[in-house]
Amino acid sequence: MPTPKKPKKDLSNFFADVYEVTKLIPKGRLTSYGAIANYLGTKGSARMVGWALHGCPKNVPAHRVLNRNGLLTGKHHFGGNRMQQLLEKEGHSIKKDQVVDFKKKYWDPALEL
Repeated sequence: MPTPKKPKKDLSNFFADVYEVTKLIPKGRLTSYGAIANYLGTKGSARMVGWALHGCPKNVPAHRVLNRNGLLTGKHHFGGNRMQQLLEKEGHSIKKDQVVDFKKKYWDPALEL
């Protein structure tokens, strides 16, 4: 007897949820891919959060989402130096592709929503 195939997961709902949480990040604050994944109940799917933000709508402030150490790991998706420019415009200092004082500016949706 053949093994039944698992149903494919609909990622469109996950992506929409990632966008909605990202829209809630206050200006001047930052979060991580993992924090969003954890908040959505999908701990361990930080890369999938990054993938969702890769193609997000323009009204989603994806530049406020960084890796757990405050590194601008998604900067190549913005083209040139755009991610850093957006962060600096919001008052963040960047050195060697890392936000200075990232932990002080960290926003955890699990604690703050």
